[in-house]
Amino acid sequence: QVQLVESGGGLVQPGGSLRLSCAVSGQSGMYFRINFMAWYRQSPGNQRELVALIRGSNTHYVDSVRDRFIISRDNAENTMSLQMNSLKPEDTAVYYCYAEGYNQRYDLKYDYWGQGTQVTVSS
Repeated sequence: QVQLVESGGGLVQPGGSLRLSCAVSGQSGMYFRINFMAWYRQSPGNQRELVALIRGSNTHYVDSVRDRFIISRDNAENTMSLQMNSLKPEDTAVYYCYAEGYNQRYDLKYDYWGQGTQVTVSS
């Protein structure tokens, strides 16, 4: 069973930085792979929005975080990170790790979500 666990959230001042990490566990079987991973966030009164996505070496960022956030995965693809710089109060949200899994043997896709980690940007 694939599990995603976020860490690294907390309280930071505007202009500060945080690095979120998502640990991927439970991957097994020669037919399983992760198609892509992404970070989403949701704050009160707002829909959950895609923040950043990584598929292989390709990345995508929502306009509001472009040039401030960097999404990455390690070479073994066991972890995913979101380096957040120049944080703003409007970045305050619960950040969720997401992965689209794929079982090649059965041609099935799966949505995997972490529990979320709170990021609060405030002075």
